[in-house]
Amino acid sequence: MKQIYLDNAATTQVDSKVFLAMKPYFFKKYGNASEPHRMGQEARLAVEQAREKVADFLGVKQEEIIFTSGATESINLAHKGLIEALNFKNPHIITSSVEHKAVLETCKYLENKEIATVTYLPVNEYGLVNIQNLEKAITDQTVLVSIMYANNEVGTIQPIKEIGALLKKQDHKIYFHTDATQAIQYLDCSVDNLGVDLLSFSGHKIYAPKGVGALYIRKGTPLKSQMRGGGQEGGLRAGTENVPYLVGLGKAVEMIYDLRFKNDDSVKKLQSLLIEEVLKIPGVKLTGHPAERLPHIASFIVEGVEGESLVLLLSDKGISASTGSACTASDLVPSHVLSAMGIKAEDAHGSLRFSLGKDTTEQDIRSVVEVLPGIIDRLRRMAPKL
Repeated sequence: MKQIYLDNAATTQVDSKVFLAMKPYFFKKYGNASEPHRMGQEARLAVEQAREKVADFLGVKQEEIIFTSGATESINLAHKGLIEALNFKNPHIITSSVEHKAVLETCKYLENKEIATVTYLPVNEYGLVNIQNLEKAITDQTVLVSIMYANNEVGTIQPIKEIGALLKKQDHKIYFHTDATQAIQYLDCSVDNLGVDLLSFSGHKIYAPKGVGALYIRKGTPLKSQMRGGGQEGGLRAGTENVPYLVGLGKAVEMIYDLRFKNDDSVKKLQSLLIEEVLKIPGVKLTGHPAERLPHIASFIVEGVEGESLVLLLSDKGISASTGSACTASDLVPSHVLSAMGIKAEDAHGSLRFSLGKDTTEQDIRSVVEVLPGIIDRLRRMAPKL
C-alpha cells in the first residue's frame, strides 16, 4: 500500500540534502564546538555557518540568532526571559486565544506565578485577530505582544506587519514576538519588514530534524537565560551544541528559497484542488480564512463524524492526516483554536486537517478525495441515532 503523507504541519521528512549535510558531523567531524583543538574548531565553524544562513534568511546579524531545541524552547526563552530581564512591576502581555500551546502555557505559567498579567485576544470566525481589539488592550504596563504568524491548525495568516507598525507608534517600548513555525517555509520572514523583536521556529517543519530550532532576538532586547550551564549561545542557552542538527537546520533554511520557487504554485494548486473536492461532500465545511491562509494547510469540520475515527480509517488506507494539532492529538477536549473561532464542541470533534508538503502529488490528492466520501459515509451510518 502506498503511503500518502498529508501531515506536514505536524512534522516533515528530513530532506536527503539536509541529511547528507549532517552526516559528516556524526562520524568524522564530531568535535565539541567549545573545544580549541582542530576538530572542535571545525565544529564551531559549522555552527557559525549555520547561524549565518539563518541570519541571512531573516535579514539580521549573526549575533541576533540563538539556537535552541525547537520553537517551544524558543518561546519559553522569549517570554520568560524577557519578563525576568525587564524586572518590570506588574508587566502585561497580550497574546491571542489561538496561539500554539507553547505560548498559551508559558503565559499561563507567568500568570499563575503572578509574574505577569495576560490578555488573550478573541478572534473572528476565521481565526483572525482584530487589530483594533489589540490596540484597545494596550496599557501603560504592556511590555510584550505575542501573536503567531500563521495558525498551525487552520492555516490563517495574521496581520503581523500591521501589528508591528501599530506597536512602533506606541509611546513606550512594547516588544513584539511572533511564532513563525508554520510560516517560515512560505511567507516573508524579514524581521524588519514584519517589525518583530523576537521570532521563533522549529527545524522539523522545514525538512530538518526534530529537536532543533532558533530564536531571533533583536539587538537591545533584554533576555534572561532559562538554562544555566557552560554559557553557550552568548550565555542565553547553555549546553553543548548539537552540531549535526544545527548543520541540518542551516541547510534546510538555505533550501527554503529554492523550495518556494519550485513548489509554491504547485502546493497552492493542490490545496485548491483538495478544498474544492472535499467541499463537494455534504456536511463538510472549511475552517480558517478562505484567502489569507497558508498554501499547505486545508482543514475541515465534518458533521456527524469523530475526527479521531476519520484519521484512523484514513490511516488504514495509507493516508496520514490529523485532527487538530499534533501537540493536542491525544486530548479529548475540543481544539482550543476551533473553540475560539466559535465552533461548537460537538462540531469541533469532527475536525480534519490535511497539510501538504514538497513531495505531495496530484495523484495523492485524488486518492484522498476518492476514499474520503466513503469513509465519512461509513462513520455516519455507524453513529448512534439520537
